[in-house]
Amino acid sequence: MADLRLIYGFHAVTSRIRQNPDGVMEIYLQSQRQDPRMRDLIKLAEASGVRVIPVDGARLDGMAGGARHQGVAARVDAARRVQHLSDVLETLTEPPLLLVLDGIQDPHNLGACLRSADAFGVHAVIAPKDRAVGITATVEKVACGAAETVPYITVTNLARTLRELKEQGIWVVGAAGEAQQDLHSFKHTGALALVLGAEGEGLRRLTMETCDELVRIPMLGSVESLNVSVSTGICLFEARRQRMAGS
Repeated sequence: MADLRLIYGFHAVTSRIRQNPDGVMEIYLQSQRQDPRMRDLIKLAEASGVRVIPVDGARLDGMAGGARHQGVAARVDAARRVQHLSDVLETLTEPPLLLVLDGIQDPHNLGACLRSADAFGVHAVIAPKDRAVGITATVEKVACGAAETVPYITVTNLARTLRELKEQGIWVVGAAGEAQQDLHSFKHTGALALVLGAEGEGLRRLTMETCDELVRIPMLGSVESLNVSVSTGICLFEARRQRMAGS
């Protein structure tokens, strides 16, 4: 029996059909909407063999729990395509660039982090199974398709996973406001795992102690910290910039 859940929004639904059409059971489209974007989605669904069900806006509102669905929802198989990090690492032709998220609770933040991960070529996102939001319909919508393109791997023990990464020659770097070294002076173009902490709390003590190194984002204004998704984008941009400059 498939583990089904609902996703909504044009980006999330379109990306899921393109990436994994067999995992899309059916899509629900607002019958009152007949614009070109909707017609393109219908063509894509029909070409991929996905069942299309016209419904009224009130039903979609109820299905999405009041969230902005853009007139589109889909029932999909919730099973993730990649279950183990080794499945990702074995296929790489460049040093791995990994993003580790230590307990993100807000689905909007996780969605934004996944979007940045996709933009900067992250090979996989790693997160703990417990005390973290996981992939939800809101995450899928905010991620604008990145939840389908970037492997999202959950682990039981994050500190143990970080130690295993280190044993494989992957340098583990945590972002922390109290770090002595700033992000721009840190130089590393090899195998790298960037670790960012939860909203407000930052990295947990054991996670921080397991990192090879800590870096901070230089702050020039009066605020003491940035949103985790903003910090993620800055750190990934710098990591990818260094790789491009080094090549």
